[in-house]
Amino acid sequence: MVRTPPYPESLEGRKEIEKHINELLDINIIIKIGHNELVEITTPVLITWHDGKSRLCGDFRALNIYTKADRYPIPRIPDCLDKLEKAKHITKMDCMKGFHQN
Repeated sequence: MVRTPPYPESLEGRKEIEKHINELLDINIIIKIGHNELVEITTPVLITWHDGKSRLCGDFRALNIYTKADRYPIPRIPDCLDKLEKAKHITKMDCMKGFHQN
C-alpha cells in the first residue's frame, strides 16, 4: 500500500480543492464512495496559476517504485512534427478537463 500524508493547505485552498472535486463529481469523472470503503488515493495538490485560476493535480511520486519501464515509450515531439510536415489537414480541439479524457 502507498500512503502519503496530505500537504498543508490554506482554508482558501481547501475550499478550492472542494470546488474542483465537486466539478469532477458533476461530470462523472469521479464517484463518491462510502466512508467504510478503503481506497488508496493520491495526495491532492492545488496548482494556482498567475491569473488566479487553479487546477487540481495529484502527486503520484510514491508510485514510482511500483512502475515498470514502458517498452514502447511516447514518441519524441520532433519525430511527431516531422510526420506532420506533409499533412494537408490539421485538427485542433479544445477538450474540457483534458487530463480526464476517455
